[in-house]
Amino acid sequence: MSQIAINTSQNVNINFNTASVGERMLAFIIDLLIRVAYVIIVLYLFFNVFDLGYLLNGLDQWSVMAVYIILTFPTYIYPVVLESLMEGQTPGKKLMKIRVVKIDGYQAGFGDYLIRWVFRLVDVSFAGVVGLTSMIVSKNNQRLGDIASGTAVISLKNNINISHTILENIHEDYIPSFPQVIALSDNDMRIIKDNYTKALKIDDRQIIRKLSDKIKSILKLEIDPTKMTEKQFINVIIKDYNYYTGKDN
Repeated sequence: MSQIAINTSQNVNINFNTASVGERMLAFIIDLLIRVAYVIIVLYLFFNVFDLGYLLNGLDQWSVMAVYIILTFPTYIYPVVLESLMEGQTPGKKLMKIRVVKIDGYQAGFGDYLIRWVFRLVDVSFAGVVGLTSMIVSKNNQRLGDIASGTAVISLKNNINISHTILENIHEDYIPSFPQVIALSDNDMRIIKDNYTKALKIDDRQIIRKLSDKIKSILKLEIDPTKMTEKQFINVIIKDYNYYTGKDN
């Protein structure tokens, strides 16, 4: 399983495992079964429950085809809609614990998912050989749609749960200093704590300073360096976040 380094919004590279070809194929099959089940249910309701088959009588071939397209339309837009709503996942991807992300670290948007969806027409050509070949030979297991949209599919398996990485012991009488920390997300705090911990181990003061400056910039804070060192500031930020979000032991 290969890895991909994604530059986060905090300008820190985080390594993720790319989803394997097998994982992506299984996710595709799960989604395909869901779509097939939808088509079966819709057609059953149309012809058997509501008995609307008579509406097709007398229609030409193109009109009949148009009716079928309308009835099954949700299956065509299934990937792009659900990836947009589920932040890079479909039910199949969620079950397989994989997700679409932007390689440049920004949150993938509807336009990115749309590009992937359009290129799917090419990827599935020749019984899917084009997309499969692209995933096998590309560096990050990317199909053509991923390459065109600047995305990759990562595996979320075997990753430490975010809530585990941001826990911090705080006393019951702890008094927070920066309520602005509620503007941060769990993922922001995981990145902050992970990189702060690594920097402390090797005494990398440059990383600590950059991390401190980045937090101050995001939260729009001005700290007097004579009253609080950069290490003290980051420690307080982590504890404050745990205090306000209730993530304490």
